[in-house]
Amino acid sequence: MKRSIVVGVVLVASACTRQGFRVKDYVTPETLMEASRQEFRKGHFSAARTGFQRVTFEVPTTDPLGGEARYYLAECEYAQGEFIEAARDFRKVADDYENHPLAADALLRAGDAAVAQWNRVELDPTAGEEAVASYQELATRYPSSRAAERAKLQLQALGNRFAEKEYRAGVFYFRLKAYDSAIIYFRAVAADYGESTYAPQALIMLVESYRRIKYQEEITETCAHLRQYYPRAPGLNQACPAADSTAS
Repeated sequence: MKRSIVVGVVLVASACTRQGFRVKDYVTPETLMEASRQEFRKGHFSAARTGFQRVTFEVPTTDPLGGEARYYLAECEYAQGEFIEAARDFRKVADDYENHPLAADALLRAGDAAVAQWNRVELDPTAGEEAVASYQELATRYPSSRAAERAKLQLQALGNRFAEKEYRAGVFYFRLKAYDSAIIYFRAVAADYGESTYAPQALIMLVESYRRIKYQEEITETCAHLRQYYPRAPGLNQACPAADSTAS
């Protein structure tokens, strides 16, 4: 019987300990901020989010602590898959606390949150375009920041996604035998996203489109371009036999 009582006391004490984080237990924004950071590090995003939100309410808008709280609030939203809200709050940090140490990172993460909304290339690319705008703004406002360096890599990856979208559209029209429309898309990939992995594929498909409508001069020009700039493109020799490259 005594053992049961002891076990019961231990379980009650353990349960009280597990209650853990409660916003009302912290009487200053600073102590609440530190406790919220700890919850964030543990991956307790819902609890941390509540704490960060409360800090933003309790400090003046000019207080740097508010900028940090808003940034980590956005990180919690991102972690919970609420990308629209995250993008909004990251942007608020960059706009309202432009001299804050986290401002550049906030612009980077605003772009990341926009990218996360464009999770399939065939969908409306508006969020991807917003991401490009954020990354480019970051490069302009904070050119020497580490965040700006990371944004360059993100822009390259985004360029590849836009190229893929255009390329897929071209293939779609090619399969419908709407070669004039296909040509427009394949040209756009090569012209606008020449450094993407889809550029050589688009040019090869452009050659095939020209071949279907018997545009020999355009075939020759495109094959010459391919051999000059993408000499190792898969399928190049099949798409551009020597006769196509040398014909006048």
